Parts: sequence; structure tokens; C-alpha cells
Amino acid sequence: MTDFTMAVDQDGVAVITWDVQGKSMNVLSLEGLAELDALIDKAHADDAVKGIVITSGKDSFAGGMDLNIIAKMRDSVGDDPAKGLFEGTMKMHGILRKIELGGMDFKTKKGGKPTAAALPGTALGIGLELPLSAHRIIAADNSKAKIGLPEIMVGIFPGAGGTTRLVRKMGAMAASPLLLEGKLNDPAKAKAAGVIDEVVPAEQLLARAKEWVLTATDADIIKPWDQKGYKMPGGAPYHPAGFMTFVGASAMVNGKTKGVYPAAKALLSAVYEGAMVPFDTALKIEARWFTNVLMNPSSSAMIRSLFINKEKLEKGANRPEVADARVQKVGVIGAGMMGAGIALVSALAGINVVLIDATQDAADRGKSYTEAHMDKGIARRKATPEKKEQVLGLINATTDYDALKGCDLIVEAVFEDPSIKAEVTKKVEAIVGEDCIFATNTSTLPITMLSKASSRPEQFIGIHFFSPVDKMMLVEIIKGKATGDRAVAKALDYVRQIRKTPIVVNDARFFYANRCIIPYINEGIRMVKEGVEPALIENAAKLVGMPLGPLQLVDETSIDLGVKIAKATKAAMGDDYPDGEVDEVLFWMADQGRMGRKSASGFYAYDDKGKRTGLWDGLAARYPVAEEQPDLTTVQHRLLFAQVLEAVRAFEAGVLTDIREGDVGAILGWGFAPWSGGPFSWLDIIGAAYAVELCDQLSARYGARFAAPALLRQMAEDADEFYETYGDGQAAA
Repeated sequence: MTDFTMAVDQDGVAVITWDVQGKSMNVLSLEGLAELDALIDKAHADDAVKGIVITSGKDSFAGGMDLNIIAKMRDSVGDDPAKGLFEGTMKMHGILRKIELGGMDFKTKKGGKPTAAALPGTALGIGLELPLSAHRIIAADNSKAKIGLPEIMVGIFPGAGGTTRLVRKMGAMAASPLLLEGKLNDPAKAKAAGVIDEVVPAEQLLARAKEWVLTATDADIIKPWDQKGYKMPGGAPYHPAGFMTFVGASAMVNGKTKGVYPAAKALLSAVYEGAMVPFDTALKIEARWFTNVLMNPSSSAMIRSLFINKEKLEKGANRPEVADARVQKVGVIGAGMMGAGIALVSALAGINVVLIDATQDAADRGKSYTEAHMDKGIARRKATPEKKEQVLGLINATTDYDALKGCDLIVEAVFEDPSIKAEVTKKVEAIVGEDCIFATNTSTLPITMLSKASSRPEQFIGIHFFSPVDKMMLVEIIKGKATGDRAVAKALDYVRQIRKTPIVVNDARFFYANRCIIPYINEGIRMVKEGVEPALIENAAKLVGMPLGPLQLVDETSIDLGVKIAKATKAAMGDDYPDGEVDEVLFWMADQGRMGRKSASGFYAYDDKGKRTGLWDGLAARYPVAEEQPDLTTVQHRLLFAQVLEAVRAFEAGVLTDIREGDVGAILGWGFAPWSGGPFSWLDIIGAAYAVELCDQLSARYGARFAAPALLRQMAEDADEFYETYGDGQAAA
């Protein structure tokens, strides 16, 4: 099997077709790269070949690089992985530069063979870096196609020449959204931005590419940066305009990343340094910074969690071996915010939905959420009126439970009240078929307890959606003690259908996500009571990579919800309840009527439009700021270990059975420091021994909640790492 094949037509155009067998989308492997290199050499050496078209045998061009390449390059030179990575990267540069020069005499700039890239659809990562080395990029008019360089999203940056070529083609300012934000465009927008050269009807794609190749002149195949007198669009760093761009870019990158994401800084360095030297030297600089990033444990952890493991989970790494259980018809009980969101994502996936509420007005309001979502999509040209009609046609908003007949999955999303949920469970099971799986959407209530209302507990399961449902990518699936494999498979297949990432955990108080989130919030509130400056708490969190500080997070989720959870937890735990100090602050805030964003008053102050204006200055009157403040690192360690130790305890107790799910779930569920790769990856980065040392210091000073779990202490003694021991999905308990 070959990834690349070549055929020369009667006009002398060599068409190189990329078509990786057994893959829905092309990905570049080391073997494929060698094949491409050999075909380019063959085409350049063949006098009958007048030009080259590189295209795809699929409806997309390419989804990027097989990231296992990185491991192979790193391991290729034994004890010097940096050398392997740099040499491997430079080899890629050499092949793409060969395409770019077309075999021409570099001094005379003559004798080269033109190359056009013909993109039938999506072109991401190396799937765009390869076309950028061609002399013309022509894309099919495909509104669903995405073109861009998303590498920054998984902790690296475009290192196969994409960074250097895009900046020299567009200028640093214009290229920054694509490079620093991973922005993706459809073909029309990519052409408007200057990323590609032409957009043509799909049926004309190959013909137009061949036509261009046959009519291209020597001047057409000399890239601007290979021409005498080339000037970078927008100015190089030493140009007055360019200087301002790079000063602003540095401030923007540090403002957004808080200095914790190595890839963004490395990318900016590669661009800045590369802009001041000839093109081939710039490629070498890009390769060095790319190697620097790949050698950083943060980037390796991000790639592992956000790409490799996330993909494995989405493909069913932990799915029971039962028959395909994709959902045909789903019943959603409760048309409030959660139910409406669940109905929306289900209908968008093409699933028939029955949306039920107590009154028709409430059910219709739930359906209107989908209507509003589609209207926004139409306004942004991401949807059509026809698509809106189709999606709305899949949702039957009603009060009639008989409409649930024929459903193979029920998602109950009523109030977090066990008695109400029990009543709904019995009512639904009296109507649906015996094979129907019943899922309850809850964030805190034990699934085993709720399943007692079911006559079929083996078909009862928890599905914890995060809010807002249409934007949050994680879904936490919770198995009760009696939950069977078929229920788990149904839940996993459903989550895959709605294009979200699932993790599967066992039943316990707060499951996995909230078990880790709540201690983070509580630690922040606890520090307020201690007299730690609230701004220090919030900024310490952001400077270590958390998207929201704990005080802002509790405002967003609502303070009265925190009070409700605290009361329920205390009632369940009795004398073992550990958070009395937190409750003092939380309950006092609630007594003041400061319920968070929803009341436009909480730990933060808000203006008339509900926008945060800063931390509430009235907090200091009740909880004065201490004269002596802890250092930044101590605050960060308290906030991080509050989450990480709960993750380890959940794994130790068997609530979490796969550390891959623990890391992916932490990042997607509540934004745990993505640069770290997740709680378990972070512990591997700092080392178990150092983690235990910090735990001992924190527990001696702040209490037993920071005591190192036995599993972590044992790993420190054995000099083990989580991913060495449990990285293939092994359970700890």
C-alpha cells in the first residue's frame, strides 16, 4: 500500500494523488513523506513532465501529520532526541523546498517545473504547509472545508515551513490569527485572506490546476521571497511599521497565554528571528524553535492529551464490546437550559428528538433555543434556512409522554431533586420499550441512588453534560453499581454522534469533574477568609493557566448553587464535613443577596449590563486583607494541588479508571491548565517525589486536605510515573 501515487497524462502533467488507505482523511507518515520525495524527484527528472499537480483521492486534502512521527524522529538517534527531531524537521523542509524550487537553476531562476496544489476539501496542518510550498493553491468551492494551521491548539506550532511561508506571504499581522489562534477558514475566506490563490467549482478543480501548470511561466514559479528586493508585507522587525507589529504581538501573546504556553512564544521567536535573515536560514530557525517546543514536556503532554488520547476516547477506547448502539430517537425530559441544549446538539446530529416539559409553553421555549441557535448560524453564514427547517423538524416539543414510544434513549434533565427524578423515571419506563436506555443528567446526585426508582437498573446510567451544552465538549458518563455494558455503549455511541468527547467514571459523590472543581473553588474562598488579597488569588490562577479564577468561577456557576451543594454535602458527611470555613464566606455572600453573575453581584461587581467591573470592594470590610501576603507560587500550588490530589484520589478509589480520561476530562471539562496536559501529566512533569514533598509542606501548613494520597507516595518511593505505569488505560483499583 502506498500513500502517494503518480500518473502522467498526455499533456505532460504529473498528477500526484495523496490517498492513505484505511483512513477517512489523509495524514502524513514518515513512509508517505519518503514516497512523496521520490515522486517529486522522478517528476523533476522526467523530461516528458511539464508540471506537477498534487491533489487528494479523498473529498478532503489532509488532516495533518501523524503525530507518532514526532516520537519516531525523537527516538531515531538514541540518547540525543533533539538531534533526531531537528534533523527530521530539516528533512521535511528539504522536501518542501524542493517542490518550491521546482528543480530550477537557482542563479538564473529558470528551468523549474510548476507545481499546483488542488485541494478538494479540508486542508489542515501539514495539509496546508505542503500546498504553501507549491506555486499555486487552488481549492474547490466547498463551504464545509476548513483550511488552516491549528497546531497551536495542541501545544506545538507549524514547523514544516508553514510559519515562515505564511508570514512571508501575508505579513506577520495578517498571519497572526492563523498561526497564534489556529483560526480555520472556508476556501472563500482563505482566498480573501490571501492564504490560497483560487477557488473553483469542485468539478473543475483538477482541470483548472492542470491548465495553470501548463500555462505557468518561469516568473510564475519564483516565490516572492526568492526574488531580488523582496520586502515582507507589513514590514520586517527593523522597519518602523513592522517594529510596532512585533512589539504589539509580543504583548498580545503574553496577555493571552500568561507565559505558560511555550509554543506561542517559540512561534513568535521563530517569526521575529526568521524575518531578519534569508529564507533558507529562516527555515532552519523555524526548525530549531520547533525542536525546542517538541523537547518541552508541556508540548508533549498537550499533544498526548489533546490529540492522541482525546482521539482514542472519541473512537471508543473504553467502549464495551457490544453491538453498535447508535441512537435513532432520543427523548429529552425537561426543556430548561440543559434540556434545550441537549435537544439542540441531538437534532444537529440528525437524531429525532422528543422534547418534553410540564407545559406546552415551556416545551416550545426549549425548542426555540434551537431556532435561535440556527438563526445565529444563518446570520454568520454558517447555516442556511433549509438547514434550520431540517433541524427544527427533528424536534417534537410536547407535554405528551406517549410521544416517547419508539425512543431508544431517554435523557432526563429535570431539577436536581431525587423525588422529581424518581417520579419521571417511573413515568417514562411505563411508556418506553423494555430495551430503552434511561440516562439522567445530573452533576452531583449519586446514580446508584437514583437508579432505585428504575425497574431496569442495568439500563440506567448517568450522563453529565456541562453548560452550555452546545459549547462544552466534554460529557461525563457515570456508571451506577448495576449499570450494564449495553447502557455504557449506548451512552458512548450517543456522545460520539453529537460530536463530543466522553469519559466514563464510576459512581461516587460529585463523580470526577465536580469532585475536582469544588475543591478549587473552595480553596479560593478559604484564602479570602484567611485575608489573602482576592486579586492575588484570581491572578495566581490565571498565571498558572486556569481560564477562570476560583472566585469568578463561583460567580459564573452561582453562589446559591454553591450553598445548596454545601448543605447537601454536609448533611451527607456529618462530622467529617471539611469545609466549614468556606461555608462561612459563601453563606454570608448569599445572605447579602450576592448570588453571582445572575444577580449582577457576587465576588465581583457588575455594571447595569451585567459586565464585570472588577472584584467587589465590599469584601474587604468583612474579610480584611492581611498585611503579610503569601507568595505567588504558594497560592498557585494550593489551587493546583486542591484539584490534582482529588484527581489522584478518584483514580486510587476506582471512581476514575483511566488516567487518560482524567487528563482529557480535566482540560475539556473545567479548563485545568491545558499547558500541563492535565492533572496526571502535570504530576509526571514535576515528578512524584517533588509532588509529595510539596504535599508534605502544604499539609503541614494548611491542613490534611493536602496530604499526599498513598498511591502518589508509593509512586514517589518507586520513582514511577503515571503514564509509564497506567498510560495504556490500566486502572489503579
